[in-house]
Amino acid sequence: MRLLAAAGAIEQQLRSRVKDAMGVSHDEFLVLCLLADQPGSSLRMTRIAELLGRPKTRLTYQVACLQHAGLINKNSACGDRRGIEVALTDKAHRLLSESAGPLADAVSQAIAQTACAQHYTQLHDLLPATPDADGRTEGHRAEKTG
Repeated sequence: MRLLAAAGAIEQQLRSRVKDAMGVSHDEFLVLCLLADQPGSSLRMTRIAELLGRPKTRLTYQVACLQHAGLINKNSACGDRRGIEVALTDKAHRLLSESAGPLADAVSQAIAQTACAQHYTQLHDLLPATPDADGRTEGHRAEKTG
């Protein structure tokens, strides 16, 4: 139950922070993160739908919104006219990089609010360190409260 509570708290924290920091919905953010983790920062639409467990029609709408915002490009998949490949733009890479620290802090805060001290440390250690404004890697600033 603690894991479910932590996951729910993390998602709740991210929903508002993602919208404020990046101007995209939480579901659109998940698409961007998924693409960012791929070699070449691209995937076929069908694969994105599979990995996120989303209906293709819903994904089509999200991708259209991201394309309109200049965060992704759509192209025909190599060797398959029906397939669509989606790739991050340079703008999306910059936005994700700039937002990484504040979003990681939001996750840390959500974990701190739901986990006991031992579990907080274990979950917090799973988060990657983020670079500060000078490019130095630093840990997360959120501390366990209560």
